[in-house]
Amino acid sequence: MVEIRWHGRGGQGAKTASLLLADVAFSTGKFIQGFPEYGPERMGAPITAYNRISETQIRTHSNIYEPDYVVVVDDSLIGPVDVTSGLKKDGAIIINTNEDIESLRNKLNGYTGKIFTIDASKISLECLKANFPNTPMLAAVVHVTGILSEDELILNMKEAFKHKFAKKPEVIEPNMQALIKGYEEIKGGTK
Repeated sequence: MVEIRWHGRGGQGAKTASLLLADVAFSTGKFIQGFPEYGPERMGAPITAYNRISETQIRTHSNIYEPDYVVVVDDSLIGPVDVTSGLKKDGAIIINTNEDIESLRNKLNGYTGKIFTIDASKISLECLKANFPNTPMLAAVVHVTGILSEDELILNMKEAFKHKFAKKPEVIEPNMQALIKGYEEIKGGTK
């Protein structure tokens, strides 16, 4: 079982990305969970969302305290939120940022594991003309975790976007472009 914890701010799409990841993994036959942790949500407030993805039935029903992967949709959360809390030593953190890995490592409370970066905000602005970094972040998560192949991701996300954006079909293709760029532009992974 792969466990993922997402950190973002209200309105950036971390919750939506975790739910889309669950939908796409489910459509490939995997067992899934995708859920947010609710508090006093408001636009810009820190939020947390979770995914469990497994080849076998999932019997655990709780928040994820020791994730295999942590996804940081907004790098301004590093510091105010202990994003590496409980992160397994053989896991990895995936951060939406334009900072280099070494400067990030200095901010991550002594975390010595794998760090991946992607400038998902830049990709989002290029493809969607708005700062919705969740789509490229979702692709980066799939790339790093290997829970789906690139072909499975693209095929199933196109279907998910058709459903999600049924009333706004003009945003499907820009989201697909952001997804593909997100998969291709992930960097890092070294300790």
